Amino acid sequence: MTRPIPKSFHVKSFGCQMNVYDGERMTELLGAQGMTAAGADDADLVVLNTCHIREKAAEKVYSDIGRLRRGDGTRPMIAVAGCVAQAEGAEITRRAREVDIVVGPQAYHRLPDLVAKAARGETALDTDMPAASKFGALPRRAKQGPCAFLTVQEGCDKFCTYCVVPYTRGAEVSRPWRAVLDEARALVDVGAREITLLGQNVNAWAGEDERGRSQGLDGLIRALDRIPDLARIRYTTSHPADMTEELIAAHGEIGKLMPYLHLPVQSGSDRVLKAMNRSHSRDSYLAILDRVRAARPDIALSGDFIVGFPGESEADFEETLSLVRRVGYAQCFSFKYSARPGTPAAEMTDAFIPDAIASERLQRLQTLLNEQQLAFNRTSLGKHTEVLIERAGKLPGQMVGKSPWLQSVHLTTDAAIGEIIPVELVSAGPNSLGGAALR
Repeated sequence: MTRPIPKSFHVKSFGCQMNVYDGERMTELLGAQGMTAAGADDADLVVLNTCHIREKAAEKVYSDIGRLRRGDGTRPMIAVAGCVAQAEGAEITRRAREVDIVVGPQAYHRLPDLVAKAARGETALDTDMPAASKFGALPRRAKQGPCAFLTVQEGCDKFCTYCVVPYTRGAEVSRPWRAVLDEARALVDVGAREITLLGQNVNAWAGEDERGRSQGLDGLIRALDRIPDLARIRYTTSHPADMTEELIAAHGEIGKLMPYLHLPVQSGSDRVLKAMNRSHSRDSYLAILDRVRAARPDIALSGDFIVGFPGESEADFEETLSLVRRVGYAQCFSFKYSARPGTPAAEMTDAFIPDAIASERLQRLQTLLNEQQLAFNRTSLGKHTEVLIERAGKLPGQMVGKSPWLQSVHLTTDAAIGEIIPVELVSAGPNSLGGAALR
């Protein structure tokens, strides 16, 4: 059945920051085709940009698809994009016949062609992982807020036993030096003051500079440091195996590189780390953090933890708690293990941990992590620092910004969004700080 080419669209992104970036790029791509952004209830085309990391991700997508049917019985053209699209492929259109387009995360630059195919009533499925980069087919960056994401690396070669990323995003690929710098300059030109470099293993980025010299992420950051109106640089997510001495040194040498490091460990038990196929040990991870702190003593540390991994004993979990106490995190993300179909860990069914035990362990871990986050925020009291204003707050005259340590700071000021102003940190809660402008 044929239908008109959509005139309006809505992109809904789930999951990680790389999905947020991909959603922004799809928005720019569809806008460049003359379509206008609209709400999900009014758009002619709705793109569900999916994430496959969480439990029952595919089932949640089908629920979202069902909710797109409108009261008058009509529905928009529906595109399922992202990692669930890559993992499920044609199965999506078999289970949900109202879906018009399925497009994987490495092929969304072809979305306008797929929309045209769907309008003609043709099959619109593309989950290829082409050798040619999608990024060259995307339009120049559109106007941004003061903080922007920039994907520099995609995919993963690590094959942790619990993770689907190597299957949904493919092998590790680094974007070329010039392409990254050109996009960074374009972002700054449209208002970005802070750029966060993104990758599944962002510190695995490698390439050659304009003089043909081999560079790692530290070299790329040093080049970004030379962009005049770029004030702040961050990167995430890192892998311990790719935390080079040069990158560690950059934390102490580059003022624009913010004092914040997200370095997932997943468990404090060497036995569990081996079962996860993590390439680091407890001691090697702690040694990296010691070197980072030596280079940048005020750095805020963040990480990821999985509890209830198949075969995790109470002793293993206690080792995780002891590692957390040893590190003292500023922020952290923690989750119960959930099996991802097709991963090696999903086959360890005889070692699965009962949900009640995993839930209890997660609660104990999160209690400790929340205590550490509040303690870190309280150590910030009295500091004079700079805050990047990001948005208006809920109260009259209130603005919200970020400290160098990625803390949300609420304050009363007439500073505009995008300004960086001196602030004294005067109050601390578990999730944010209060500040007093010093001008």
